[in-house]
Amino acid sequence: MAIIKNKHITFSLVLLCLIVVSPMANAQIGGINVPIINGILFCTINGAPLNGTSAPAFANAVVQLQCGSQNTVVAETITSITGLFTFSTNGIQISLPTLLNDCRIVVPTPRSSCNSTLPSTGQLISQLNLVGSLISGLLNIVANLPTGFVPTV
Repeated sequence: MAIIKNKHITFSLVLLCLIVVSPMANAQIGGINVPIINGILFCTINGAPLNGTSAPAFANAVVQLQCGSQNTVVAETITSITGLFTFSTNGIQISLPTLLNDCRIVVPTPRSSCNSTLPSTGQLISQLNLVGSLISGLLNIVANLPTGFVPTV
């Protein structure tokens, strides 16, 4: 009875319960989707590793996330020394269906910049594939990978 008589303590306890329960409820009803796009780019004709042999990484290549019929660049990054690239789209207002159906990964950096025997024109382009998700509090982290790069002329 003493707790109920003290309105400040009662309010604080109710507020604390709501704060603790809210992330679990939000995660169960969907929460906020945060798409993450990862990939590794190799210095080959199509950016993929060679069958059965090691291929060097395509380091310092520009990788773009382009969306829409106008190929609007909505995000851009540079591959690491190991060819790894990552996009976090939490600052971009794109729904997951739009990302998967209307966006693509584009590598405008000429492949000849990593190997002089590769073409100096054209780009590598890949659609996106949803591979899984992880719920972390209010966030639903959605992992996406390129489906496979296709060289253009």
